[in-house]
Amino acid sequence: MEAKKTTKPSKPTIKTKQAQKAAADKKKKRVQVSKAKVYVKSTYNNTIVTITDYNGNVLCASSPGVVGFSGSKKSTAYAATKAAEDAVLKAQKYGVKEGIVIIKGAGMGRQAAVKGLRSAGLNIISLSDYTPVPHGGVTPRKKPRS
Repeated sequence: MEAKKTTKPSKPTIKTKQAQKAAADKKKKRVQVSKAKVYVKSTYNNTIVTITDYNGNVLCASSPGVVGFSGSKKSTAYAATKAAEDAVLKAQKYGVKEGIVIIKGAGMGRQAAVKGLRSAGLNIISLSDYTPVPHGGVTPRKKPRS
């Protein structure tokens, strides 16, 4: 006995004009930004580079882990340079040509990240350091009784 093969009639894939218009509206519109803010957060273990527009909306971000470094290699200056170059390459899709650089933290990748931004073709307008500094610090422990 042979089983009969049944085929379902295929639905036509022609979209109506309304459906095409709705699909075009749903697509994410890529914003063109010429000036951006670049935030470099440099810790002892990692360096994170975030590029935003002037309103603070994130355009792209990169770190040594994204580029391919792992473990203790993420904290090196070379890894910070590569992460900064990667962030600028991503940001150039949005038309970013110049930016304000804001640095936070005291890691090895501070100057290296700025060097990477410059070498990737970003024109740096201003560079400012917003590293948090403790005023007074934590309360010291109680002195032992003698």
